Amino acid sequence: MLEVRDLIKRYNRIPAVDGVSFTIRPGEILGYLGPNGAGKSTTVKVLTGLIEPTAGQVLFHGRDVRENWIGFQRQMGYVPEEPHLYPHLAGREYLQLVGRLRGIPRRTLEPRMDQMLRLFSLWEDRYSPLSSYSKGMRQKILLSAALLHDPELLILDEPFSGLDVNTALMLRSLLGALAAEGKMILYSSHVLEVVEKVCSMVVILRKGKVVAYDAVESLRGLMQQPSLEGIFAQLTNQEDPGRLVNGILAAMHG
Repeated sequence: MLEVRDLIKRYNRIPAVDGVSFTIRPGEILGYLGPNGAGKSTTVKVLTGLIEPTAGQVLFHGRDVRENWIGFQRQMGYVPEEPHLYPHLAGREYLQLVGRLRGIPRRTLEPRMDQMLRLFSLWEDRYSPLSSYSKGMRQKILLSAALLHDPELLILDEPFSGLDVNTALMLRSLLGALAAEGKMILYSSHVLEVVEKVCSMVVILRKGKVVAYDAVESLRGLMQQPSLEGIFAQLTNQEDPGRLVNGILAAMHG
C-alpha cells in the first residue's frame, strides 16, 4: 500500500502542494486530477524522488520511503509527461540500458524486451535512433521501460499523450489487467473521459489542496453531476466554456 500523508511542497514560502493525503491499495487505480498549476506534477516529482518535500510523509507498505529509497524505487515504474530520452540511442538500446540499471538478468531481460518491442509495434524500428521516433513511439518506449521490471507501483503522468487510438485502447485494457494483478497505479491526467473509465478512485486538486477524494460514482451522486467532467468543472471553479468561446470569437472579430 502507498500512503501519502499531509504532503507539503513550498517554493519561496508559496505552497505548490498543501497538505495532500491519499492512499493507493493493491489493485487500485487512483486518478489524480486538477487544472494546470494545481500541484499534480509537483506531487509526482516528490513521489519519484525528483524533488524533496517541505513536509509530510510517503509510506510504502507502512515504511517511510526515505528509510530505503533505493528499495522503493525498485518497486516503482514511472512514465513522465515529457518523454526525455537519450536521442542517440536506438529503442532497443534504451530498453537494454534501463533493464541493466534495474539489475534484470540478461537471460530475462533480452526476451522480455523484445516481446515489449513487438507488442508495442516498435520491432521494425528497434535499431532506429530515438531522435527519429514520433511522440507516440517515444511514449511506447517509456511505457515499456516502466513495465520491464514488473513493478508493484506504477506512476503514470499523462501516459496517453501522443498515442494513436488503438494503442490508447490497448493501454486502457492493460491498466485494468495490471490492477487485477494487484498493482497500485497513480494515474495523473487531463483526459477525464479515460480517468472515468479506468480509475476506481479520484483525487481532485485545486491550488495545491485536495477538494475531492472519493469513488467517481459517489462524487456523481454527491455533486449531482452526470459526468466526471461536470464534477471537475464545479470543484475547480472552471470558467464557463461557452462564455470563453464567445469572448474569443468577439476578440477575433473585434
